[in-house]
Amino acid sequence: MSSPSKRREMDLMKLMMSDYKVEMINDGMHEFYVDFHGPTDNLVNVFEVFLPQLLLYPNPSDPLNGEAAALMMRDRPAYEQRVKEFCLKYAKPEDIGAAPEEESSDEEMSDAESDSCDDQVAGQADP
Repeated sequence: MSSPSKRREMDLMKLMMSDYKVEMINDGMHEFYVDFHGPTDNLVNVFEVFLPQLLLYPNPSDPLNGEAAALMMRDRPAYEQRVKEFCLKYAKPEDIGAAPEEESSDEEMSDAESDSCDDQVAGQADP
């Protein structure tokens, strides 16, 4: 079996020989940019299907925010209260299109895991 560095080198070489635009950073094999074209309407699917479903049905077993997931599994009422607080603080209708505030700290929940304000943000789920 080959080493991980050899595998990475081979994969990068294949990528560079393909139709993708590959730009190396600092002439190393650890950092690089790749331009690729996704399927048409990919992003439409993300905004119309994936994000609303994620907001309506968060999955604490595969979290983006581990602290929020732990709170959700450990103390659901406390989690829902925290979501309501974040909705009031960050999901105000008058803020749509406004400049974003300072970045939140690591202690704060990510927006992807707020499920109590999803009626306002994502609409109703399909029956």
